[in-house]
Amino acid sequence: MSRIGKSPIAIPAGVTVDVKEGEIVVKGKLGELSQKFDTVSIKVEEDQVIVERSSDDKIERAKHGLYRSLINNMVKGVSEGFTISLELVGVGYRAANQGQKLDLALGFSHNIVMDIAKEVTVETISEKGKNPIIKLTSYDKQLVGQVAAKIRSFRKPEPYKGKGIKFVGEELRRKAGKSA
Repeated sequence: MSRIGKSPIAIPAGVTVDVKEGEIVVKGKLGELSQKFDTVSIKVEEDQVIVERSSDDKIERAKHGLYRSLINNMVKGVSEGFTISLELVGVGYRAANQGQKLDLALGFSHNIVMDIAKEVTVETISEKGKNPIIKLTSYDKQLVGQVAAKIRSFRKPEPYKGKGIKFVGEELRRKAGKSA
């Protein structure tokens, strides 16, 4: 039995979970998420969701924990939400936003202007003497992670000076420079 898959998911107050044929819909104060599923059965009992499988096939064992984690992220997302913070490390690196447009100055000849999905709220924090920070918030964990990875891909942190876009709290593996 999967250790992750067999633990039930608690449903907080204000969140409704509807299981239809092959699809689960989770609604909360922040939004609504849906997920298609197969090979497992999902039951809603009182204030918890239980994911069960019918046999010990390899595919069913794999999907048991997967769907439990996806549903848990959906319930947590519509009730609390997810936040990812990115830090711009480098001289002259700047970030600004106007609504859902993010304007990044990363040392290239032109600024990068990126449209952010409407489900993700973006906020830029620029304080004198500190690195600029981009805060991404959404109820969809997969979407906010994908947007953060796309922003990070514009200028990944390099291993010598650590310049680039990194997640707040990320430990970078640094290399020694030239030994004279």
